Amino acid sequence: MSVRLKGVNELKLALRNKADMGAVKQIVKHNGSGLQARAQRNVPVKTGNLKRSIQLEISDGGLLAKSEATAEYAPYVEWGTRYMEAQPYMKPAFNEQKEQFRRDMNRLTK
Repeated sequence: MSVRLKGVNELKLALRNKADMGAVKQIVKHNGSGLQARAQRNVPVKTGNLKRSIQLEISDGGLLAKSEATAEYAPYVEWGTRYMEAQPYMKPAFNEQKEQFRRDMNRLTK
């Protein structure tokens, strides 16, 4: 799954002009952790392996948070198969968390 953000250059410029980069990094880390926690709450659990496989990685000097399920069968649960109905857990978590992230970043740039 790929996500494309619009207005990234404008956001970077606004952040450089108005925000402390330490505060930005804290927001990225906090929302990344929130995304991971939401996904772990949403995921269906049989053995717990899929839930435990949802990891968080912070990179790009603290400006990028990536949460993903690394279990081999994770995409099948998220999107389903012809034999099994989808049980989305990452996309709903992302959709919920992006609104919080947007509010947090807007607060910094005002």
